Amino acid sequence: MIKFGPSGNGESFYAAGHKHTTEAAGYCKLFGLDCYEYSFGRGITLSEPKAVEIGEAFKAENIELSVHAPYFINFANPDDMAAQNSLNYVLNSAKYIKLMGGERIVFHPAAQGKATRKEAVERTRERLEVLCEQIYLNGLEDMKFCPETMGKFAQIGTLEEIMEFCKIDKCFVPAVDFGHINAREHGSLKTVEDYMSRLEYMISEIGFERSKNFHVHFSKIMYGDKGEIKHLTFEDDVYGPEFAPLAVALKKLGLEPYIVSESAGTQVEDAAEMKRIYNSVDTQ
Repeated sequence: MIKFGPSGNGESFYAAGHKHTTEAAGYCKLFGLDCYEYSFGRGITLSEPKAVEIGEAFKAENIELSVHAPYFINFANPDDMAAQNSLNYVLNSAKYIKLMGGERIVFHPAAQGKATRKEAVERTRERLEVLCEQIYLNGLEDMKFCPETMGKFAQIGTLEEIMEFCKIDKCFVPAVDFGHINAREHGSLKTVEDYMSRLEYMISEIGFERSKNFHVHFSKIMYGDKGEIKHLTFEDDVYGPEFAPLAVALKKLGLEPYIVSESAGTQVEDAAEMKRIYNSVDTQ
């Protein structure tokens, strides 16, 4: 089933007097949401008992958890030790989401750095092959490792690159950030057909079954000459993208992804709005 939820806790959560992520489970339930993404963006500082406690709180509300691995992962780093650190960040994120009762780990693949694009992509792929070996050695192959499409030109993560990475093994599932794609391509996502072309390409590359429950990040994003600048809210009427055309495309293709709102402070409200839009659109 398709799921909608926020990345982390928005402004209204704290304004209502809440402080702890365990309280976010009930807060998401109030908005009729189905999932929640916990961020390890600035590092994994959570204790194992706390991870279990958070998982139990969300399980009680029947809300599925995912995690975002640390932002400083870079599988294209020429330094082997730094690359090993990136591998460990992903594996440790997997360990924690397993404790929390979830199965999805989203991660940023790489930055191009001083290498050519081809060199950076090839190095990233080689490192992800090593990660795949470690996933199986650690008995984590039943989990979903989700390399994400990125919004800046200097980052590795075009839709085409992510599809190539996901071909390595079935344990890799694409995390398609439509705000990032729109920012990178300077407003390319406007119509149902714009979304359909990307989704049909994904299906053609990795098949319908692996595509059906892919991971989605969605927000409106300001962009400039180098791509993404900052995340916005659904109040923005300048940059986009809009969610309604994507909702139609998903229904037409029979896709049921895990959709996470990354709006700037209104992620809970905007996740609920996406669910409302999805349930109201007509594909006839």
